[in-house]
Amino acid sequence: MTSPVPEQHDGSSATARRVAALVMVLQALVLLGYFAFFVYEIVQGAADGMALAGTLSGLILIFSILSGVLGQGWLRGARWPRTPTILWNVLLLPVAWSLHDAGHSPLGIGVGVLALAGILAAAMAGAGDTRRDDDTRRDGADEVS
Repeated sequence: MTSPVPEQHDGSSATARRVAALVMVLQALVLLGYFAFFVYEIVQGAADGMALAGTLSGLILIFSILSGVLGQGWLRGARWPRTPTILWNVLLLPVAWSLHDAGHSPLGIGVGVLALAGILAAAMAGAGDTRRDDDTRRDGADEVS
């Protein structure tokens, strides 16, 4: 049995990885706060439809957990969070625009800036990686245990 080979990152790639992790953890915490607010609304009876509120709160909790997992992946030096981070943050851009159109421009700008930071950081974090994931897995594959 071989131990995994630690990845080497240059300085800019390591900084981009930390920024990507920070963006994803921040998004996870915001979503967790939004989940808590939804649960509070349900408990107080202020939610319009209990089934819809329950479904939305469950979905928000799932997205919060998954964003946290992506942040943890970045912090651990994995490369797999790159594509989901970019995809998630691209999907946040229409959300930012909708918030702006709905008259919540400061919130929309905040979501948009955070999403763009996540996209750029994830793209830059992967730019310096020259080894593919399957190359990393094959390291030591020829060794006999």
